[in-house]
Amino acid sequence: MAKGEETRQFIIEKAAPIFNTKGIAATAMSDIMEATKLSKGSMYVHFENKEVLACAAVDYNMKVLGDKLMAKISKCKTAKEELFTYIDFFSNAVNPPLTGGCPLLNFGTEADDTNPVIKEKINKGINSNQQLLENIIKKGIANSEFKTDWNGVDFATVMVAMMEGGYLMSRMSGNNDKMNVVANTLKSIVEENSL
Repeated sequence: MAKGEETRQFIIEKAAPIFNTKGIAATAMSDIMEATKLSKGSMYVHFENKEVLACAAVDYNMKVLGDKLMAKISKCKTAKEELFTYIDFFSNAVNPPLTGGCPLLNFGTEADDTNPVIKEKINKGINSNQQLLENIIKKGIANSEFKTDWNGVDFATVMVAMMEGGYLMSRMSGNNDKMNVVANTLKSIVEENSL
C-alpha cells in the first residue's frame, strides 16, 4: 500500500467506530481529527468532505462485521449450526461484536429519509444478510437437514427483521432480555423445520 493509501485507510479505521457510535450527523470532522491526530488539511487531502468519509466508514463497518460473522460461520459443520451461529453472533446487543453496535440499524435509521447513498448501502447489506440466510437454508434442504417445504426466503426476512428489532429493544433497555426471547424463538423455528 502506498503511503497515501495507508493514511486513507488509517482515517477510515479510526472514523468508522465514531460514525457507528455517534451517527453521521452528530460526528464532526474535529472528532475524526482528534482520533487520528491529523490536521484538517490532511483529512481533506484524502476525503473531499464528511459525506465521502462517512460512506467509506459505513462500508468499512459492514465489512468488518461481515468478516467477523463469516469467520464464525466458516467453522460450522452443518447448516443448522450455521443458523444458530448467526443468531448467537448477533444476540449480545449490550456488548456487540462491533463498537457502536449494528451498522445496519444505526446507519439505516439515520439515513432512511436523509441520505439516499447510505440508505442504498444499508439496503444492500440487509439484502446480503437475507441472501446468506436463504443460501444456508437451501444448503440444509439439499443436505436433508431441513424440511423440503421450508420457505427460506420468508424465514430470512423474518429472521433479519426480528434480530434487528430485538437488537434495538435490547439496546434501549440496556439488557439482552428481549434479544434472548428473539434468539430462542428463531432457534425454535429452526428446530421445527429440522429433520
